[in-house]
Amino acid sequence: ERCISTPTPSFMTVWHGFGCQYRAELGLTPAEHATLKKLMAAGSGSAAKERQAVAAAGVWFDRRIAQVAGTAGHVARANREYMYDKRQFDCIDTSRNTTSLLLLLQQLQLLRFHTVDSPQARGHIFDLKAPHATAVLVEKETGVRWSVDAWTRAYGQAPEVMTLDRWMESD
Repeated sequence: ERCISTPTPSFMTVWHGFGCQYRAELGLTPAEHATLKKLMAAGSGSAAKERQAVAAAGVWFDRRIAQVAGTAGHVARANREYMYDKRQFDCIDTSRNTTSLLLLLQQLQLLRFHTVDSPQARGHIFDLKAPHATAVLVEKETGVRWSVDAWTRAYGQAPEVMTLDRWMESD
């Protein structure tokens, strides 16, 4: 099925071009695992610091994706104007890709304070909000769910991290 692909420590599928129209195969090396380990080490002190480290890993991941998918320079909040542009992501692409990154971090045992949850969506015709999806982390100690949203950021910028409750209320 389109947009469904479980990553492994050595391989993942990256989706791009709106609605997972295009995919690129991303191989991951032990050296890249070491880079992720170093980035995540900065978050070893607390759940809040771990979320900051996840955001830093998201910057690395965005740059790494660009090498195989040709997405360097993608814009924040790409809309219909960019539909089917191979260089862009819609929120479905970014929620799946970010979830894959989070699952990779979990598989590599680099998440100490969080677990990965399924992507979540908001916005329907009846609430007059545009549909939007995001990757989600759950803080182990509190059960608080956190949005990790890369769609709202341009190339090379950290994903936006906020409580899922706050994300559900935002535009």
